[in-house]
Amino acid sequence: MSRLRVESFTISLDGFGAGPNQDIDHPLGVGGTALHGWALSTRTFQKHLFGKDDGREGLDEDYAARGFRNIGAWILGRNMFGPVRGPWPDESWRGWWGENPVYHVPVFVLTHYARAPLVMEGGTTFHFVTDGIDAALAQAREAAQGKDVRLGGGVDVIQQYLRQRLIDEMHIAISPVLLGAGERLFEGIDLPALGYACIRHESSPLATHVVLARR
Repeated sequence: MSRLRVESFTISLDGFGAGPNQDIDHPLGVGGTALHGWALSTRTFQKHLFGKDDGREGLDEDYAARGFRNIGAWILGRNMFGPVRGPWPDESWRGWWGENPVYHVPVFVLTHYARAPLVMEGGTTFHFVTDGIDAALAQAREAAQGKDVRLGGGVDVIQQYLRQRLIDEMHIAISPVLLGAGERLFEGIDLPALGYACIRHESSPLATHVVLARR
């Protein structure tokens, strides 16, 4: 069976995976962009986000690149898709990424409000799932056709899957940034009791990379 993986999810030194007050001008919350300095200049992120064929190599690139290997589908929370809250007023919001999003595989968006699938360029189709995390995972695994499913977040969605012990492996990058407020990734989560352990950790000048796996 394909694995459910969290990759390149970055938290601050004080544990926040996003800043406060997310809106259209602050998609990662106020101050949240500062978390991702380790990733944005890597070759992988330059290619996927900006279409450029350059960028830094090294440890950070190694972790950025592994997050796109053997991925056949993604799962995202509603807030990761956009800033719209409540019922969809219309279908004008099409994501943060333009007409050719970075995913290039099916993406399953958790939401309480139904919406027709959104077909984008490059092989990305957003499917909006109203039946909860188990349904989203089942649909994503079917779409992945034996490849792994990447869980993109945000914090609340990762916590839901963690509490059900559904995540097989997590790569967390700890950025040397203090946010002071926002959403703490492991708030109220007892990782050892859930069977998770650290299996790898190493640092670059810009981040400490930690890999957690379910025993």
